[in-house]
Amino acid sequence: MKEKTYEKENAFLSPHAKKSAESAGRLREETACTMRTDFQRDRDRIIYSKSFLRLKNKTQVFFAPDGDHYMSRLTHTLDVSQIARSIARGLSLNEDLAEAIALGHDLGHTPFGHVGERVLAKLSPSGFKHSDQSLRVVDVLEKDGKGLNLTFEVRDGIVNHTKNGRPSTLEGAAVSLADRIAYINHDIEDAIRAGFLQEEELPRDAVEVFGGDTSQRINSAILDIFYHSSGQPYVRMSEEKAEALDRLRSFMFERVYERSNKLIQESAERMLTQLYTYFTDRYEELPPLYYAVLERDGVDRAVCDYLSSMTDKYAISVFKRLFVPREGSV
Repeated sequence: MKEKTYEKENAFLSPHAKKSAESAGRLREETACTMRTDFQRDRDRIIYSKSFLRLKNKTQVFFAPDGDHYMSRLTHTLDVSQIARSIARGLSLNEDLAEAIALGHDLGHTPFGHVGERVLAKLSPSGFKHSDQSLRVVDVLEKDGKGLNLTFEVRDGIVNHTKNGRPSTLEGAAVSLADRIAYINHDIEDAIRAGFLQEEELPRDAVEVFGGDTSQRINSAILDIFYHSSGQPYVRMSEEKAEALDRLRSFMFERVYERSNKLIQESAERMLTQLYTYFTDRYEELPPLYYAVLERDGVDRAVCDYLSSMTDKYAISVFKRLFVPREGSV
């Protein structure tokens, strides 16, 4: 089966695609799977990882929203995967590689969304970026400290998925664009659902470029990437669409990301700050996995690893256990 996949890739993929047989390999050599390519194997390893399962209880934008249809970090990840596959399919790139990168791109995200990332970036002397942490998760923390031992191409795409990243493959570039297309459009949808925005408040020039609803905007973006990147050694949008997407992104940062429910954001900041201080001072109370990290990489790194691994619910429960008096306690 794997050899058939190699044959299909050689026959049908773009000369600019990363073929599975051409992977630069893994950090540690291991016996190859007889059925799956290395990129397919990476995808499966990510899906069955603990950090992937935890994404279902991590915030995308809105904390513990009232309603069943808001994006979580997991549904965002699946959304990015779908868009990335559509881009890869249209450009005859390696869909398996694009999917693996997309599924792993946010594994290192903190609880409480970008609020948590800002808190750890401010507190940690070495800084904190969720893209770097996602790579650390797959390299160091998963499988009880053994890591997932993913291929270079998937690891490169994960750490370079942000807007300023420079992925070495076109599949990685597809994921980077898919991430922006996904979070901007579905965060708009969630903000309207939550009452933070009205449809008519969106920048009219950007709406005219992309379309009036989520489906139209996503389809318009994917088609634009296809028309401007097909057969080329790059993956990009037209200048008009790229500028319109940036306007929507800036609008969302100004109107939603920085302003939505300030009280909850401040509570999350105080909670994570107190947890960071507590475990920095009492590092002997870290779980065994992170205590092992501490001995190798220091207290700050171990505490950041532990806190960023938490789901929203778990962070709240740990905070309550440590700081909220219980009935009958002395």
